[in-house]
Amino acid sequence: VPLRVADGAGGFAEGWQATGTLWAEVRPSAGRMVGAMEAEAVSQSLRITVRGLPQENALRPKAGQRFREGARLFLIGAVTERDGMGRYLVCSAEEVFA
Repeated sequence: VPLRVADGAGGFAEGWQATGTLWAEVRPSAGRMVGAMEAEAVSQSLRITVRGLPQENALRPKAGQRFREGARLFLIGAVTERDGMGRYLVCSAEEVFA
């Protein structure tokens, strides 16, 4: 989850805090180029499926959070339930490569 940490000078630094470990199925979607020519990056759209959690559970993924696998980072854009029972959640995410 995103985290704000006091920097000791009246401001803050942004960081991330791990909330747990999840099983996930990662499926690629379309890739695209983003940015100006001098600062181009490749962005990969993904569908990441994880086990379902109730809405009120603090560990349920939310838009604005991210998943991490080693050095790979996946920014979550949206989260939906895969079925009416809520057994699995499908997260639309982006992985950006510099």
